[in-house]
Amino acid sequence: MKTQVNEIKISYQGGIKAGSWKKVTGSQDAANILYDNWDRGNIEVQECFKVLLMNNGHRVKGIYQISQGSLTSTLVDLRILFAVVLKSLSVAIILGHNHPSGKMRASTADRELTNRIKKAGEMFDIKLLDHLILAPDGDFYSFSDNGLL
Repeated sequence: MKTQVNEIKISYQGGIKAGSWKKVTGSQDAANILYDNWDRGNIEVQECFKVLLMNNGHRVKGIYQISQGSLTSTLVDLRILFAVVLKSLSVAIILGHNHPSGKMRASTADRELTNRIKKAGEMFDIKLLDHLILAPDGDFYSFSDNGLL
């Protein structure tokens, strides 16, 4: 008798072919993609954490929301983050989360989380290219541009 189990799948929605995936050449490109794919109704209300999933040519395969939190924080489970990254066969990632307050500086918690994700990624040969903090007004803070990666 065959044992029945659930199959886990990842899907790409939108029908964008690999040849036309957006290439990220810097933090402004990544910020534009994140803003274009952010719920503008909530960016001033509660923190969210997303990941851009990328191929070896730094082209965006997709975007995934890891968590949605409170006014001042959101929790990121590294197991969920890397389950998505590994299942999508991504080799590089860019992290993004918003600060509803508009403060454009990385908190101690932001820095610690980024370092944990970077170290975990190194174990899987996954490159953390940047971590962006987005403000409701369109401004952003880049860990990479500020020497924190």
